Amino acid sequence: MASAVGELRYYSGRAVSGSLAYDLDRELRERELSHAGEMPRHREQVREQPKVRRVAKVQVRQAQKVSAVTVVGFGTVIALSILVLMSYIQLMVLSAGTVELQSELTALEAENVTLTTQYEQMFDLASVKEAAEAAGMAKPSSSQVFYIDLSDGDSAVVYQEEEPSVLSRLLASVSHGVYAVVEYFD
Repeated sequence: MASAVGELRYYSGRAVSGSLAYDLDRELRERELSHAGEMPRHREQVREQPKVRRVAKVQVRQAQKVSAVTVVGFGTVIALSILVLMSYIQLMVLSAGTVELQSELTALEAENVTLTTQYEQMFDLASVKEAAEAAGMAKPSSSQVFYIDLSDGDSAVVYQEEEPSVLSRLLASVSHGVYAVVEYFD
């Protein structure tokens, strides 16, 4: 039988038709053909053993200590978060103040326009004339007007003082010094 299987297995005398790909089921078919007509062999049925699952012992880790660097790091993160939150609060307060000042500026600009128009109305020539006449003012007459003639050249006279004596300069210095001391302590 081994020779038959060997002959079939390495038989190369035929021409190849079709694909040159390796036929995976060829050996199985050859084995079935070589054992055709034989009585089937009884194999002992192997009972499957129930699978027992082993539970590994749970290993308990020892409690680990928290590192001081970790605590400091978390503290720093929390402190920085609080600082960022506080800066946002300050930003909101400043923003609200800016909005309030903008609305106040708009109101003041409107009031400025109103006051400017009132100011310009006060200096209207007709209203000034009426106010002057009501106060008893009148235009000056020609007898009240005087003209100055500046056709002559300009001139200036400079008088020179005498030089102060040494004694008068010394007295002036002492008086200034006494005045400064008195002024300092007052």
